[in-house]
Amino acid sequence: MDYGFESFTFDEVSRRAEVPIGTLYQYFANKYVLICELDRQDTAAMQAEVGRFSQRVPALQWPDFLEEFIDRMARVWREDPSRRAVWHAVQSTPATRATAADTELSLLKPIAEIIEPLAQGMDADARVEIAAFLVHTVVSLLNYSTMRSEESFDGVVEEIKRMLIAYLFAIATSA
Repeated sequence: MDYGFESFTFDEVSRRAEVPIGTLYQYFANKYVLICELDRQDTAAMQAEVGRFSQRVPALQWPDFLEEFIDRMARVWREDPSRRAVWHAVQSTPATRATAADTELSLLKPIAEIIEPLAQGMDADARVEIAAFLVHTVVSLLNYSTMRSEESFDGVVEEIKRMLIAYLFAIATSA
């Protein structure tokens, strides 16, 4: 996907993976199905990170844990360009966006549970909305940070952490 999702073809995948194209079609009906599967795998990896994070909260040190969590997300986002490519690809059509939204829900629900102590009095649906806001904010800003110079990446990540911690403190104190 070096040149965008529309130029992405099974021929290219077959060539790079050194797998016969027929084998790809045995598992994936088209490139959209393949991209949605890659998104599902990326989401599963993030769920594992969220699971590790959730074992450490609620705790008074939650801002420190959140910083560590964002640092891990940033490292993956910077070091694995395929994650960015998949994220952009699933945004390319209404069908892939809908599939990605369903997949994403499995990530948002645990995040909503993690923030429950900070969002007391808020129902589960509202917490899922906050979780979606948090995830999309981080992903969008990490995407922005990769378009900047390598030197500014860490500064953007620090601003992401500052912004999200302040936002979560605001939620906690407004309840």
